[in-house]
Amino acid sequence: MSDPSFTLGIEEEYHLVDRETGELASEPPAELLSECERRLQGRVGPEFLRSQIEVGTGVWQTVGEAGAELAELRRVVVEVAAVHGLAPLAAATHPFSSWEQLRPTDKARYAQLSRDLEGVGRRLAICGLHVHVGLDDDDLRIDLMSQVAYFLPHLLALSTSSPFWRGSPTGLKSYRIAVFNELPRTGLPTLFESWGEYQRHVDVLVRCGVIDDPSRIWWDVRPSFRFPTLELRVTDVCTRLDDTLAIAALFQCLLRMLWRLKRVNQRWRRYATMLIAENRWRAQRYGTDAGLIDFGRGEIVPYAALLEEIIALVREDAEALGCLPQVEAARQILVRGTSAHRQMALHRQALAAGLPAAEALRAVARSLIAETAEGLTSVP
Repeated sequence: MSDPSFTLGIEEEYHLVDRETGELASEPPAELLSECERRLQGRVGPEFLRSQIEVGTGVWQTVGEAGAELAELRRVVVEVAAVHGLAPLAAATHPFSSWEQLRPTDKARYAQLSRDLEGVGRRLAICGLHVHVGLDDDDLRIDLMSQVAYFLPHLLALSTSSPFWRGSPTGLKSYRIAVFNELPRTGLPTLFESWGEYQRHVDVLVRCGVIDDPSRIWWDVRPSFRFPTLELRVTDVCTRLDDTLAIAALFQCLLRMLWRLKRVNQRWRRYATMLIAENRWRAQRYGTDAGLIDFGRGEIVPYAALLEEIIALVREDAEALGCLPQVEAARQILVRGTSAHRQMALHRQALAAGLPAAEALRAVARSLIAETAEGLTSVP
């Protein structure tokens, strides 16, 4: 078996908000996107709603290289948005703005999507983090997709940034997942034995006119339709850039670890989807706070212990891919908390200080604006 490339590309989606009020910008000026496109040349584009913008890196060998470009992309969006009194906000849901006043982007693809999804589509005021890892062999992508599904809850837990919805604490660390679950063809991937089997199932949906192409399949991890990559999609967009890079490094290394097992005729055990879905719920609900189930032991294990096991498991791969610092930086997410933890803590502090409920939420939005733009001149 020839070595896969394990190249890396990262996409982030941001909300566009008013710098003063923190509210979602339902009608950002067209000049904002056109100026970003002029400066970033193919690495930025609109998202489903006009209040969103997406950036994507090129193809890189290392997380460090991808991180340097991602910092540039964030920095340009911050600079251009500021000219128009706006700012990008890297959180999977907005703390208080409602989706009712938002409108889809004026593109044929999004118009069709809006017609197909109706009410559930209008609620898609959510932003995610997508990580592509290059796996040139079709069957290898399908094989590793089925195995890496075990680790999706672990990665989701590290990324959580959506504890609020329409101005209310939801009790969930990732409410984005709850919104996304309303769409068809989402959630954990179906398990296939080969690329051919996967393609036959996709062809049924295409022939029936249900989907135009596999890009309308929005699983938590999927073979990319555009690139020869396996694409991580379960994660919330991270407010801190270094959290994004830690998660990207872990995903890249987990795939290389699973490939190493395959080289010696071993594999990660495939557990029933219902079991992995239980961990997915625990990550969505509790983030890193309440632990996940270790199915081999048959017990809930604290997340910190699970993370140490993962770091040990992929250390060889992190060294080979040159991303050990980013992998080990995942520990810092537990120390300072995810974006969801910080948002909730700031909200509690603001209320305890006597701020009205609306002002407490605005304080959260202002903090997210500042943190999204933090540390963009240097990337670890």
